[in-house]
Amino acid sequence: MTTVLIADDQPMQRFGFRMLLESQDDMTVVGEAGNGTEAVGLVARHHPDVVLMDIRMPGLDGIEATRRIITSGAGTRILIVTTFDLDEYAYEGLRAGASGFLVKDALPEELLAGIRAVAAGDAVVAPTLTRRLLDAYVHHLPATPGAPAAADPRITALTDREREILTVIGEGWSNTEIAARLHLAESTVKTHVTRILAKTGARDRVQAVILAYDTRLVAPM
Repeated sequence: MTTVLIADDQPMQRFGFRMLLESQDDMTVVGEAGNGTEAVGLVARHHPDVVLMDIRMPGLDGIEATRRIITSGAGTRILIVTTFDLDEYAYEGLRAGASGFLVKDALPEELLAGIRAVAAGDAVVAPTLTRRLLDAYVHHLPATPGAPAAADPRITALTDREREILTVIGEGWSNTEIAARLHLAESTVKTHVTRILAKTGARDRVQAVILAYDTRLVAPM
């Protein structure tokens, strides 16, 4: 059973989400929050598998709530639900640690599939779309301070092959594309990706793309 917390400042939106989720045999709603502060508190109390997180809420917004939930080490995964598919706030939410985002006009089956994917540890946003977000909005945030990628401790632990694969993940390549272009078996690529996530501490593929930007392995187009 996947436990879900709904965080949205619009009661009708929360009601719609709850009705949909509770129609599923494998999902249950453990709580509703009208703002980020409530969401953080309810996560600490209920430890849900997934939070459906609105971004623009009064008081503590969804971005800061996401950041606090992720840094708390709760293990809860965040699925951002936003109005626009190229929203700078969605970009900031991904940087804060969310595992993906969906737009509010997504089909019910897309939302359900997204929740199941996030609960299973997968990323909902395709790497190519993540890169489009990063390219569009990287200038909204200050540059990440620190040394170049070669000296970043998250990168120095990687082998040359792992660093190469992280770079092309950042460029939006899928596992199938990596396997074909680098002449590797897809199972080998998956093994490399798993090791990259473990060594760098990235929660999922979306965070790996962001890491590639943060460490300057990939530059905005």
